[in-house]
Amino acid sequence: MNVLLVGSGGREHAIALKLSQSPTVEQIFVAPGNGGTATLAKCANVPISADDVPALVAFAGEQAIDFTVVGPEAPLVVGIVDAFQAAGRRIFGPTQAAAQLEGSKAFSKAFMLRHGIPTGRAEIFTDFDDAMRYLRTIDHVPVVKASGLAAGKGVILPPTMEAVAGTVRGMLVEGSFGAAGETVLLEEKLSGPEVSVLAFCDGKNAVLMPTAQDHKRLLDYDRGPNTGGMGAFSPSALVSPQLLADIDRTIIRPTLAGMAAEGMPYVGILYAGIMLTPDGPRVLEFNCRFGDPETQVLLPLLESDLLELFVACVDGKLKTIKPRWRKDAAVTIVMASEGYPEEYRTGLEIFGIGEAEAAGCTVFQAGTRWKDERLLTSGGRVLAVTALGRSVGQAAHHAYTGVGHIRFAGAHYRHDIGLPRGQRTRSPAQPRRSKR
Repeated sequence: MNVLLVGSGGREHAIALKLSQSPTVEQIFVAPGNGGTATLAKCANVPISADDVPALVAFAGEQAIDFTVVGPEAPLVVGIVDAFQAAGRRIFGPTQAAAQLEGSKAFSKAFMLRHGIPTGRAEIFTDFDDAMRYLRTIDHVPVVKASGLAAGKGVILPPTMEAVAGTVRGMLVEGSFGAAGETVLLEEKLSGPEVSVLAFCDGKNAVLMPTAQDHKRLLDYDRGPNTGGMGAFSPSALVSPQLLADIDRTIIRPTLAGMAAEGMPYVGILYAGIMLTPDGPRVLEFNCRFGDPETQVLLPLLESDLLELFVACVDGKLKTIKPRWRKDAAVTIVMASEGYPEEYRTGLEIFGIGEAEAAGCTVFQAGTRWKDERLLTSGGRVLAVTALGRSVGQAAHHAYTGVGHIRFAGAHYRHDIGLPRGQRTRSPAQPRRSKR
C-alpha cells in the first residue's frame, strides 16, 4: 500500500516510523517531511506544503496513493479530508465540520455546553467593549483564549484583571493573534493537574490510548511561557482505570454521540486535554489530531499495526480491532532552539543523534533539514528524545542519557520531564562531536 502522510513535525516522524513497520506499507510519501523522515526506511519527502490541499490531492492521484494520513491540525481545519473524499480518495482524519472542535474554541465550548460535557464556564466575545463590560461583572481573573488556531500559544493566563484587559485588547483591537484572535473566550480558571486522553474514532466508536501528560511551560517546574510542548510521559499515575472509564463515559462517548447527532460524525484522532479538578474531570480543549509531543510517547508503546487501526477507523470497523500496548512507560524530552517560543536562529548543525540511538533512545526529528550532508536546525522545537522503561522515572533517566549525547548551539530543554515535582536531572556532560 502506498501512503501519503501530511506534515513536517516530530509527530509526523513518529507516525511515519510506526507506519513503516507495517508489512502492508510499501512506500510512504511525507509532505513536506523533515530531516528525520528524509532518511527513514520506506519514506520519501515530497516538497508540498501541508496546507496546499489542491497540490496534495493532485499528488495522490498522480502517485496512485492508496491511503492518506493527516498529521497537523491546519489542513484538517481548512477541509483537506473533504477535498480528498470528493476526489474519491481514502483519508484518515475528521472532516472540516468535525475539525471545528479544535479549529474554533467558540464552537467547541458551545458544543460541550449543549451536550452536557463537563468543561469550564466561559463567555465568548468579538467586541472589546462588550468584553470589558463583562470583566467588570466578575470577581475572578479568567483565562483568555483565542478561538482560532494559534500554534499552541493561544491560551493566556494573565495574573491580574489589568493584564486580562491588555491581552483582550491585543487580540480584539490590535490583532496580535491575527484571525485566530478575532473571537475571544474569557473562561473560568480551573485548578488541578492536566492529562491528555487520546482516542481512535470511527464516527460511532472510540478506542482510548494510554494516558499521557504534557509539559507546556518552557522552563523547569512549569515556569516561563506556554509552548507547543517541552516533553511528555505516559502513562499518567493520576488516572486510574476507573477514572479513565469515567472520562470515556462522560466525555469521549458523549462527544462522539453529539457530533454524530449534529451531522458531523467524528473520524480520526480525538484528543481531550483534561484538567482533574476537585469536582471531577473537565475538558480544557479538544484537538482533532495526535498531540505533539504526546505522539512521541504513545506510538512507541503501540504494538499493533497503526495502519490497520487507521483503516478500521475510516471503514467504521473499529469494534473489530483491540490495540495491543506495551506495559512499559515512555518519556520524551524536547530539545528546542535558543529563544523558542519567540525569536530563534536556524541552520545550526546537530551532532550526536547516532550515539543517543545507540544508547537505546528513539530521536524524533521536528525542526530539522539536511543540507550538504549536514543535519541542521530549521525550527523552534528541533528534536524529541524518547526512551522506554519499566517506570516513568526509569524512562526519564534513559531519555536524559540520550539527550546528553546530542548537541547543537544554544540547545534548550527542561530537566524535570517525567520526574516528581521538585526534582530535576543533572545536566549531562557535553558529548564529543559526532555527525550522527
